[in-house]
Amino acid sequence: MKESNRQKKFSRVIQKELSEVFQREVSLPAGSMVTVSIVRTSPDLNLCKVYLSVFPAENREAVFEEVEGSLGSIRHALAQRIRQQVRRIPELMFFLDDTLDYVDKMDRIFASIKQDEEE
Repeated sequence: MKESNRQKKFSRVIQKELSEVFQREVSLPAGSMVTVSIVRTSPDLNLCKVYLSVFPAENREAVFEEVEGSLGSIRHALAQRIRQQVRRIPELMFFLDDTLDYVDKMDRIFASIKQDEEE
């Protein structure tokens, strides 16, 4: 199902504000960085699926557990930032974005194919 313009605008606002929340208000394991890569919003704007990209990949599970454990405080911080713009603060669901892993895997496959062709 295609997202409406309203959903897209709302998703962009949530993505921008959540990025700020992660930078300033969420304590993450040392040396870890979280990027909000995609936000998908339900048609009624009550649920946002937030896809997070974590760097470095070795800390992915620890960082994701920290984010899941701080869900209430993250949602509260988001509410403080957007309460003048929206009627209802959406529920947040976090997912790990594995796009970079997929790209890395494909690069390795193409490199091996190229190497096989050269031999």
